[in-house]
Amino acid sequence: MERDSMEFDVVIVGAGPSGLSTAIRLMQQANEAEQELTVCVVEKGSEVGAHILSGAVFEPRALNELIPDWKEKGAPLNTPVVRDDIYVLRDEEKAFKTPAAFIPKPMHNEGNYIVSLGNVCRWLGEQAEELGVEIFPGFAAQEVIKDENGNVQGIITGDMGISMDGEQKDGFMPGMELRAKYTVFSEGCRGHLGKRLIKDFNLDAGKGPQHYGIGIKELWDIDPDKHEEGLVVHTAGWPLEDGTGGGSFLYHIENNQVVVGLIVDLSYSNPYMSPFEEFQRYKHHPVIKQYLDGGKRVSYGARAIAKGGLQALPKMTFPGGMLVGCDAGTLNAAKIKGSHTAMKSGMLAAESIFEALQAGRANDDITEFAAKFENSWLYEDLHKARNFGPAMHKLGLWGGGAFTFIDQNIFGGKLPFTLQDPTPDHEMLKPASECKEISYPKPDGVLSFDRLSSVFLSNTNHEEDQPVHLQLTDPNIPMQQNLPMYAEPAQRYCPAGVYEIVKSEEDGSEKFQINAQNCVHCKTCDIKDPSQNITWVAPEGTGGPNYPNM
Repeated sequence: MERDSMEFDVVIVGAGPSGLSTAIRLMQQANEAEQELTVCVVEKGSEVGAHILSGAVFEPRALNELIPDWKEKGAPLNTPVVRDDIYVLRDEEKAFKTPAAFIPKPMHNEGNYIVSLGNVCRWLGEQAEELGVEIFPGFAAQEVIKDENGNVQGIITGDMGISMDGEQKDGFMPGMELRAKYTVFSEGCRGHLGKRLIKDFNLDAGKGPQHYGIGIKELWDIDPDKHEEGLVVHTAGWPLEDGTGGGSFLYHIENNQVVVGLIVDLSYSNPYMSPFEEFQRYKHHPVIKQYLDGGKRVSYGARAIAKGGLQALPKMTFPGGMLVGCDAGTLNAAKIKGSHTAMKSGMLAAESIFEALQAGRANDDITEFAAKFENSWLYEDLHKARNFGPAMHKLGLWGGGAFTFIDQNIFGGKLPFTLQDPTPDHEMLKPASECKEISYPKPDGVLSFDRLSSVFLSNTNHEEDQPVHLQLTDPNIPMQQNLPMYAEPAQRYCPAGVYEIVKSEEDGSEKFQINAQNCVHCKTCDIKDPSQNITWVAPEGTGGPNYPNM
């Protein structure tokens, strides 16, 4: 197929915190050196920020370095944290508040801000464009271009106007080749090209498996009398049971709004568990209900989180490019924060790439990045937090919490050993025959809701007549293997109602149905499917959620 081609010095895939920070830092250096540089960012969402979902309590350390005068430039960091409340929920009614003296240091949020990360990215996009970066929203990177030696040369954007059966429709537009001297992949957690690159270049050799959580979030308007701007509430414990890790958050932002969410570790073992339904139950707990009662839900979304830490971090460079941010897995799980680390990884990548370009290099492996990373505060941040995830998985809420307090508050994250967590999340599921089926209460339409009304609030939209972007390696596995063994968990771990077992009205036979138009791009299915039979690839550009203020 003949494709139009454009050439740049650097192409960046994904307009999240890491990708935009890469672009800004590149142009800052070029302007300081009075050198011309062409930088392009491609973003699959309909606009910058459309697909961004995070809690988010934001640590401004990287932003202070990248744009020191961000306050004067109007960055949307409008809500400083004023107080941290941390509760352990004992059951559906009881809880106790954790004294501040017993809270691990990484959980303290003095000097941080509650933000809409989507709006922060929209603002970062404006800063990048003012510096001369070209941003192309609505274009999904679909393939990696490699030369005869396997070196990355750029990407190809997805074709537009292909029907579900693979035929070209009226208005068909072939994707473009975007070629570059270096290509930076900043797709976020479980990026589909990043996943391939890790495999193709064996970037995870000698590393532990990446571990993940799913974060489900809602935005609420609440009674002004119940609102306390700047209050950060975290909980652990109920409703997560049977060794399932995770925790919740409720943050009071501006304009009498709160964001409320639940993070569930995808290492859970019971295939009958539904993270979505656990979140609905959680909102009925008195600690949370006291804020939401009388309020109105205005938005919903879900996204996977890479939380394996330093032990799971792959080699971030390869011939012709780099992985940055959550595409690599730079989140600090002990802090429950990944935006500042993602930004710093992009800034370090930009500095390494600019040095290589100045030396006349192109499409090689910028191995010098490793030393730059290991000498940075980013590495120190992740090294201090390295034992948090394995400790929580191995020791549970109480044992892991006690270990984390000793590790962080007494030893400052410098214990002379590193815990390992060698079992991938998808291998943790037990057969359904060994687990108790969970009966979830019906949603009341006041605090708890169903999946389809939730997806409606995510503004998710896809062109329906296009190839299904949730690809099954073997279409027989869901019914022949996953259903009898695991009660087909996809119908429960998906927070958007994408996967169903449907019964024929004619003969009563059952089949596995994929409602791809519901997909909010959380990537949970790609991670948790016990047979690793589902591969998420990018649909047509602009498809997916359109998150406002999330």
